[in-house]
Amino acid sequence: MRTVTKLNTDWHFAEGFSPDWINAPLDGTPVCLPHNAVDMPMSYFDETGFQRAFTYQREITWAPEWAGQRVRLRFDAAMADAVVWLNGVELVAHRDGYTPFTADLTDHLVEGSNRVTVKIDGSENPQIPPFGGRIDYLTYAGIYRDVWLEILPEHHITSIKIETPDVLAAQKQVSARIETATPGPVRAVLRDPEGTEIARAEGTETLAFSDLSDITLWTPETPALYSLEITLPESGDSRTERFGFRHVEFTPEGFFLNGKRIVLRGLNRHQSFPYSGYAQGKRAQERDAEILRHDLGCNVVRTSHYPQSPWFLDRCDEIGLMVFEEIPGWQHIGEAGWKDESVANVERMIRRDWNHPSIIIWGVRINESPDDDAFYERTNATARALDTTRPTGGVRCITDSTLLEDVYTMNDFILGDFELPGSNRPRTALRDQQEVTGLPKRVPYLVTEYNGHMYPTKASDPEHRQVEHVIRHLDVLNAAHDPDAGISGCIGWCMFDYNTHKDFGAGDRICHHGVMSIFREPKYAAFAYSSQKDPAEGIVLEPVTAWSRGERNIGGILPLIVLTNCDAVELSYDDVVKRVEPDRERYPHLPHPPVIIDHRHFTKDELGSWGASWRDGKITGYRDGKKVAERHFPANPLLARLEVVADDASMPASPDEEVRVMIRARDQSGNKLPFLNEPVQLDLDGPATLIGPDCVPLTGGATGCWLRLSGTPGTVRLTARLRDLSETAEITVGGA
Repeated sequence: MRTVTKLNTDWHFAEGFSPDWINAPLDGTPVCLPHNAVDMPMSYFDETGFQRAFTYQREITWAPEWAGQRVRLRFDAAMADAVVWLNGVELVAHRDGYTPFTADLTDHLVEGSNRVTVKIDGSENPQIPPFGGRIDYLTYAGIYRDVWLEILPEHHITSIKIETPDVLAAQKQVSARIETATPGPVRAVLRDPEGTEIARAEGTETLAFSDLSDITLWTPETPALYSLEITLPESGDSRTERFGFRHVEFTPEGFFLNGKRIVLRGLNRHQSFPYSGYAQGKRAQERDAEILRHDLGCNVVRTSHYPQSPWFLDRCDEIGLMVFEEIPGWQHIGEAGWKDESVANVERMIRRDWNHPSIIIWGVRINESPDDDAFYERTNATARALDTTRPTGGVRCITDSTLLEDVYTMNDFILGDFELPGSNRPRTALRDQQEVTGLPKRVPYLVTEYNGHMYPTKASDPEHRQVEHVIRHLDVLNAAHDPDAGISGCIGWCMFDYNTHKDFGAGDRICHHGVMSIFREPKYAAFAYSSQKDPAEGIVLEPVTAWSRGERNIGGILPLIVLTNCDAVELSYDDVVKRVEPDRERYPHLPHPPVIIDHRHFTKDELGSWGASWRDGKITGYRDGKKVAERHFPANPLLARLEVVADDASMPASPDEEVRVMIRARDQSGNKLPFLNEPVQLDLDGPATLIGPDCVPLTGGATGCWLRLSGTPGTVRLTARLRDLSETAEITVGGA
């Protein structure tokens, strides 16, 4: 019988490494995984602080029931160059910081206490991808994902790969390839999303189910997850894998899911968090997926630039967020050994994640790297040998690149070129794909980055920059939705601001490239995405304005962009009321174009001239002639209240979980005060610790934090104080 237990508690940690520590108890600090080796400030830090060795150690007590079993530790990831010893014997070395590895303890266990020692090295080793060049992100050292204790019979399952061929046929099929430690019979039970058994099968290495009816296909709208339970009758070992019935196809005409064309619309995501680096647990990973799918209305995410947490991918499966997953790397290609490691990364990524229905394409090229045909023939061949159900892609930023993958995936930053000195190119959202590929005909084509460093925008930037930031995202989204462009969709750079090396960003070690802040608080450009949602998923009405006469050059609020999925918007100012429809002339391809209110609708006098009294405003959204949303903007906004909101009102008492809390300064009408940058004092009470400082500045009217739970049941209260205001968020922490 297989047992798998999370082993995140009772580790000891020390900076540095000494060979003496392999055979002796570590006089270190007690820590819980996921763990960040060095917690750094959010800005103006030295990124070399974690680029060195660290040591983790844990005692494991022998259990009599382990006799005759395989005993293993599975590390979901450690950054990087990890080596594991048991009782002084080296068991495994793993150089990749993003994929799992296993240490088999069986042959070196003794009765009583057993000492596991792990050395990790955060140095940017040029022999290991993604290192060797400069990288526009940080690779935080530590055992930053979960560790699991696995007790397995000698005859056990090592791998399960599930495929769903011909999903558009009336009767559906499932095939499964099972790898086991030793040959033997296999039994399988197929269950529907409610857990009801719908079929059984027996065999050996390959099992098949056919003539399946009443099957729900996996889509963003109906992310139906089926499960396959595999059992080895001789040993009783059992594993269950989730999967979905779905078919993906990239064509020169666009992307098709289950035979239906869908425009891919999404953002790139780094897996980092302020202060804690990579080291956050299940709920924080899940929440990022939910923000992308539900808050921003995206249907795809790219895991830039490495495989990400299994918890993140699991949640993508559950909520219908499609995934472009890629191997580690950024521009640089190393020597022969480096390339061998990168090819191995392709295999490790695919074998770990091949049953996720959310993953629609494998990224098998180093992001933005030059052509290297021999190398990329190997990565493509490896991917195709392992998985024939998904295409390969290779993200580049160069034109006329050799197309070895199934999909030409391109970072298109052409929108920034019109601003360059001497440029004679007009403002262009996206290039024609054949201009990029140089090929005589169209091919499957996907835009994988745009904007980002071409127009970095801070949450606190003035309104005119926020407006241009919004327009640039709208322009690309509109171009990608053009049905005649032969584009599968677009994935913007990027979801949120992130810490980076000194060679990039704004000098503060932050790349302000996101449509959200580093705390996942939306900037105005985020609503360019969320406003494309079906109104049934939620009404969006977001005017891109601070509602003040003197914020913009020359003054006034026009042109006023209202990001919305309403079919009409009404602006009321004083006694003047005008109703305006979405601008389908400028944005003919968007599902929901913005409303743009300008001097076609209001004269200068109707909004008051410079020196006249500034008035309150009201913006109302309509659908089918009915009012569905309303926003009020006072002429004299004042700090009226603090909003302190936790993502989750209740959490399990798990010491390896975090919960995000957002703090926002609101005016008397509920709008954020975008230029209030005063410090907020945070006071925490209850079974949790605050990640980061307890006094934080507002940026763009908001700030945030994550709380790490202690593992003890109780009530967590976080109180935020600003001026004479205070507000408290409560989180009920229950059983584990």
